[in-house]
Amino acid sequence: MSRQRCKHRRYQGTIATFLTGLVLAIGFLLSAGSARGQGLLVNVTPSEQVRLPRPTFVHPPHRPAPSIPHDSYKIQSLEVNAKLIDSVAQVQVSQTFVNTGSRTMEVALVFPLPYDGAIDRLTLMVDGKELAGKLLSKEEARRRYEEIVRKNQDPALLEWLGGGMFQTSVFPVPPGQERKVVLNYTQICRRDQGVTDFVFPLSTAKYSTHAVERVSVRVTIESDQKIKNVYSPSHAIDIKRESKRATAVYETKNEIPTADFRLMYDVGDGKLSAKVLSYRPSTKEDGYFLLLAAPQIIEENDEPTAKTVVFVVDRSGSMSGQKIEQAKGAAKFLVNNLRKGDLFNIIAYDDRIESFKPELQRFDDKSRAEALGFVESLYAGGSTNIDGALSAALGQLKDSDRPNYVLFMTDGLPTAGETNESRIVDRAQSNNRVRARVIAFGVGYDVNSRLLDKLARSNYGQSEYVRPNEDLEARVAKLYRRMESPVLTEVKLAFVRDEAKTEDGPPVNRLYPRETFDLFAGEQLIVVGRYKKPGSAHVRVEGSVGKERKEFAFPAELAKESKDDTFAFIEKLWATRRVGEILDQLDLKGKNEELVKELVELSTRHGILTPYTSFLADETVDFRATASNATTAGKNLEILEKSADGISGVAQRAAKGLLQNAPAAAAPTGGAGYGGNVYRDAQTDRDVAVTTNRNVGNKSFFLRGSQWIDSTVTEEQTKKARRVTQFTDEYFELARKHGRQLTQYLVSDEPVLVNLGDETLLVEPPK
Repeated sequence: MSRQRCKHRRYQGTIATFLTGLVLAIGFLLSAGSARGQGLLVNVTPSEQVRLPRPTFVHPPHRPAPSIPHDSYKIQSLEVNAKLIDSVAQVQVSQTFVNTGSRTMEVALVFPLPYDGAIDRLTLMVDGKELAGKLLSKEEARRRYEEIVRKNQDPALLEWLGGGMFQTSVFPVPPGQERKVVLNYTQICRRDQGVTDFVFPLSTAKYSTHAVERVSVRVTIESDQKIKNVYSPSHAIDIKRESKRATAVYETKNEIPTADFRLMYDVGDGKLSAKVLSYRPSTKEDGYFLLLAAPQIIEENDEPTAKTVVFVVDRSGSMSGQKIEQAKGAAKFLVNNLRKGDLFNIIAYDDRIESFKPELQRFDDKSRAEALGFVESLYAGGSTNIDGALSAALGQLKDSDRPNYVLFMTDGLPTAGETNESRIVDRAQSNNRVRARVIAFGVGYDVNSRLLDKLARSNYGQSEYVRPNEDLEARVAKLYRRMESPVLTEVKLAFVRDEAKTEDGPPVNRLYPRETFDLFAGEQLIVVGRYKKPGSAHVRVEGSVGKERKEFAFPAELAKESKDDTFAFIEKLWATRRVGEILDQLDLKGKNEELVKELVELSTRHGILTPYTSFLADETVDFRATASNATTAGKNLEILEKSADGISGVAQRAAKGLLQNAPAAAAPTGGAGYGGNVYRDAQTDRDVAVTTNRNVGNKSFFLRGSQWIDSTVTEEQTKKARRVTQFTDEYFELARKHGRQLTQYLVSDEPVLVNLGDETLLVEPPK
């Protein structure tokens, strides 16, 4: 079905719309004075999504920018509050929407059930009044879904075929009026591979005609046992932990969510808990695994591991004004949040180097007051001696038995002392005799981002980039909050197969992060990797607690072959981090043709667009032509080699860092619509949303001509594809047989070419 056909689908002044997040709404808009007619369902396709200020959109030259439908509604807020006790979730969903059209709206509210038969005690309130509704069984819901799809020749609801449904209606909703809908229900969560899996159907929001003004998901977990790993494979969440209680929060504004919200957790005892999840879609390829590890929560009366922190503050002339005030605020925050037993110092630099004290100070009330006075006296002026400041900071660190951290900040290029990039890195590495972790903060766009990345990578740390419109003090505080209480330092992982044979080689490979790391209280460690052989194994986690070296062992079961896509997100997460690692190697070690080819293959297969592979979204590009595409990507990567500073340098290295440390295989959000893809533009440091590449489920699709093509479909498979026409008996039989494994890919108005197991399908709209 063409986009134009969808745009102009009208009947007797009637149009159907979708209410999202809480429900999928099949609405009937009534002209003033007209009788209630037979509603006609319309799928609001990606081409009809509203253009948002951010991200920037890229449309093919011959495809017009989307227009806003005349009749529409807007979601003002969507709030999900859930309490999980063992495997039972008590969920309350509140949604406020407004009729932004010119006609009265009746809305049929349809809520797809996350699990078949797992929901009961469901009530619905509209503006404080309870409404009657019907909870449909899996079989009843299937008939209802098929009825709607068949009648209206629109595949939008097909995605939820096979699950249950709750439905009711709200009438009237006059033009300009808002309604608040509150849904309460109890849900039994599934358990798989030892973790409890909570799902909320947030992806209905991709059919909205407007961005959702505010989305908030808050999940509280309570247990009689200690809560260990808490992880969302779908969204980046903030987690607050207590021993037997944890709260996970996801919030966003003015965006269109495109993925269901998932949250996983497990419980257990011990100082450290680890859980290994695995996914192997094919026995012909290496499998993928995800290791989650969480240390025991530090109670108020526990003594955290003492650490050493040196904060290095840039006070050069370019820091004058707001930046120096924010830097001073960050330094005060650090001083005020040190703990008993910590050692610290503050070094301020321009072309001269000045220390708070000649040597490290033990934190107490006296040293705290004196340090705050030193910070308050700082002012900006002079040039930038990066090498001298680093040498002074690292030279104070003597005790390798303590966790040592150097928080180094600069807003410019080295202009005093040693200015050669390579020699600065080499000197810092040789001066770092205690394996201190150097956290480099680049402030603004004038920093040498390549230098900061090299300093961080060669000194066991990480680099952070603070844009001109961001708050330096807040960024430093957020990072320090995460690392203020080390539990294990210099952590190493080892996988040992049960009944291992030496000739088999290492059980796992390509782990990310690949370096040793520190584990902090309240932190969720996320490690991904590949494995060659399935079966039982053990994970050894070794790390230091003060001067003592400790080892922990945990069982792991690596799947022989995965029967469904429950843990398919592990593959996408691994690919995302691998892309970040490839970019880092190309940036810091120079061009490598094999790595460039792998970058293009991963970008194509998984829809992980980067500034160097964004050309794949161009409809004139053959995404299967790996060799020529690798050549194009190689030329684009020359920008990275040349961009040490400026907007381009910061944008590229910040984006690279986000890929390397991706917390989840999160689907991008924004105005790109259903499954649309987003990448960071290297020249403008802005997100760009494309409309010709979609990430749906675990697949990436490219729009070529009028057809969406699965990135794994070869030319030969295209020729042999089985043709299926939408809304025929064969079409619905396929949907019933394969469920969401297939239907999630079939909700487009345009032809879809997709691999499903050993078969290739070409699903086309009716002529």
